[in-house]
Amino acid sequence: MSLTNTESSYGSVTKAFHWLTALLILTAFPLGWFANELAHAIYDPDIATTESDIARAARLFSLHKTIGVTVFFVALARILWAITQTKPGLLNADNKPEAFAAEAVHWLLYGSLVLVPLTGWIHHAAAEGFAPILWPFGQNLPLVPKSATLAEFTASLHWLFVWTLGGSLALHILGALKHHVVDKDSTLRRMLPGDAEAPEPPAQHHSMVPAVAALAVWAAVLAGGWSLGMFSHHSEAAAGTTELTEVQSDWQVQDGTLAITITQLGGPVTGSFADWTAAIAFDDPAEPGLAGTVDVTIAIGSLSLGTVTDQAMGAAFFDNAQFPTAQFKADLFKTENGYEARGPLTIKGQSLDIALPFTLEMEGNTARVAGSVDLNRLDFGVGTSQPTEGSLGFAVTVGVDLTATRSE
Repeated sequence: MSLTNTESSYGSVTKAFHWLTALLILTAFPLGWFANELAHAIYDPDIATTESDIARAARLFSLHKTIGVTVFFVALARILWAITQTKPGLLNADNKPEAFAAEAVHWLLYGSLVLVPLTGWIHHAAAEGFAPILWPFGQNLPLVPKSATLAEFTASLHWLFVWTLGGSLALHILGALKHHVVDKDSTLRRMLPGDAEAPEPPAQHHSMVPAVAALAVWAAVLAGGWSLGMFSHHSEAAAGTTELTEVQSDWQVQDGTLAITITQLGGPVTGSFADWTAAIAFDDPAEPGLAGTVDVTIAIGSLSLGTVTDQAMGAAFFDNAQFPTAQFKADLFKTENGYEARGPLTIKGQSLDIALPFTLEMEGNTARVAGSVDLNRLDFGVGTSQPTEGSLGFAVTVGVDLTATRSE
């Protein structure tokens, strides 16, 4: 059998690409479906989740993503190969409407085979979450930042393109079966492995009109998704954020970040609280000793933690419904080596004395503070449904970075 195509038949390389792509797609679809079903339960804060549930979902998502990336590269190779090859003519070219539909569906398939894995890959790179791609080349993409907005947008695109791929694949299969069962021609047989008799196709002319039709379908899909509100995302956690009361403070925070980093399935996931207040009294003493006080109140519902944000609000974790705020009320000390905030941190009604070391840069009435401390989530009853580090590490790093100015 020839490696290359002819006017009437497909070569072995084209056939290999065709059936490898089919195998990968028909594997990725069910893996993605089962993984999503598990994820719905995991992300629902009202459903208790075990470590085995998370591990199973992560394995399925990792396999799905790995196969998806493989589809992307196989599709690119297939397209590059097709560009160099003679395109066998359609056996039903005399039936103009049917031939037009066949070519339009082919364009939809080729485009979707690139768009579906690409949007999924960008979503993966932009999101903070679990389930890595199973390869040694890293999890990020050049020019793709960690962004919840970008992750949600590409997730919507991925979902829409998956349905487009599914629809065009179904039409492609139905068309092949129609040729084989109803028309009884060689359309399907000439794509099967091995040599097959390939009749000479009728004279025909290929145009770009079917490609334009495929573009119109994608535009209609995007317009439909837009009309359904798929690109207007908002966090359920943010909707449940407690509004904090403005505090009186000797120092006013101008900008700052209060972040946490967890370890999930061996990889770091970083998030931050969007809403928190700090009442600060501070005078830098000449010698080590008491320097002031700080009273920080944090709106738990303002946490953004990648793909696990809603899960973090559940009763087994922060339990935002019952404990909407956390508090750190501490004395500020100047030490021999720097500065520390020492006092009780209260999360989910449980208090623990901690010491948070920080650096201080003073310039006139402006202060820049940066510091971090490692906590054990179990000390505060967070993540009690996961009592081991199999899927979620015990250590949680809390980091603060802020700039404040002294009030007049």
